[in-house]
Amino acid sequence: MRSYNRHYLGVAVFFLFCFQLLAIDTAQANPRYAAIVIDVESGDVLHSANADATRYPASLTKMMTLYLLFEALESGNMHLSQPLPVSSHAASMPASKLWLAAGSSIAVEDAIKALVVRSANDVAVVVAEALGGTESGFARMMTQRAQELGMTSTVFRNASGLPDNDQVTTARDMATLSIRVMQDFPQYYHYFSTQSFTYRGTTHTSHNRLVRNYPGADGLKTGFIRASGFNVATSAIRDNRRIVSVVMGGFTAASRDTHMSDLLDRGFARLSMLQRGDWIARADVLGDRMELPDSPPASAQQLAAAPESRAQAPSGDSEQRYSFQSEVGIEMGSADDPIRALIAQADAPQQRSGGSWAVQVGAFSDADQARYLASHAADQLASLLSDVRVSVAESGGDQRVFRARLVDLQESDAHSACHSLRAQGMDCMVVAHN
Repeated sequence: MRSYNRHYLGVAVFFLFCFQLLAIDTAQANPRYAAIVIDVESGDVLHSANADATRYPASLTKMMTLYLLFEALESGNMHLSQPLPVSSHAASMPASKLWLAAGSSIAVEDAIKALVVRSANDVAVVVAEALGGTESGFARMMTQRAQELGMTSTVFRNASGLPDNDQVTTARDMATLSIRVMQDFPQYYHYFSTQSFTYRGTTHTSHNRLVRNYPGADGLKTGFIRASGFNVATSAIRDNRRIVSVVMGGFTAASRDTHMSDLLDRGFARLSMLQRGDWIARADVLGDRMELPDSPPASAQQLAAAPESRAQAPSGDSEQRYSFQSEVGIEMGSADDPIRALIAQADAPQQRSGGSWAVQVGAFSDADQARYLASHAADQLASLLSDVRVSVAESGGDQRVFRARLVDLQESDAHSACHSLRAQGMDCMVVAHN
């Protein structure tokens, strides 16, 4: 039996290890990358990478637009069949849109479906003006409500997610919003699983392919502008447990969806082990890094001071029309990227050797896996620290654990090193090392 358990644990660790390396490669290739996976029932963070780093929400913004609309429905200030007037400002919004004519109207329920399925920017403004008088007034309502929900790093400037350097958020804040939409308005959450709807003779199909293709996925939202990359918030349920995950900064819709599927698989795998009380799920192989908080996100003022994007692409999840490979204008990570300054690494400090601190990057049942990951981490820090020493510390007992560490660091250097690794998407934690 013990041999069987060791085999099972080895397979489980290797499975999780592979996904950790996938996250590392994703982050290295993509400076906009951020992700978080949360167990809704417990609130446990099952995975995070750059979760508190400032990002652009793109059309994930429309989840807050819908949240406020659901509040109005719940309070009785609106009803599903109520017509909403279309202003010239709303009609002028760029695609994606429903192509509403100024002076026409749209029913509230059709507006909900248009925001979820079509991610229609003109409809977002219709809702904003109906609830806030003006879109700018509604954006202030959105920001205030975000703060009340605990989304402390989020600022809204419009109802759609169209490009605005001051409109910022984090993956953690978008996960918070996703969970609150489900918990506060369960009677309306089903709209987020809508895959198509017909309006005035035209059938519109959702860009959210995860709801169609990932078993157990039942909603939320996709988003894209050039400055953000391809974003998605997804909720999925398996064995009566629900997970919410947010991925930001995908190069393409397809790669984003593939990575989201991997993160959900990994999250459910860890959740299953936690429910069984398996020791490996409580080890730091996934590196929740509770001991090391993210650096504070840049403010909206800092964002505004950054260079503006040239020819930003419209929002609204026009994923079939836009691609980072084919778009002209700013490429991801270029010098003109307005978010580049926010995610650039700080000037490398001079290493002071001989310290009693370490950076731990994983815990494994196999020494070779631990040594490989520690060496990989050391390579990533070549420009930050010289003479990084790798240690694979073994914990005894019936089930041995090999902890991959970079050792002999001063405390400040250890924190700087871990911050650098986390900015590249690699899990780590700072620990005292004897």
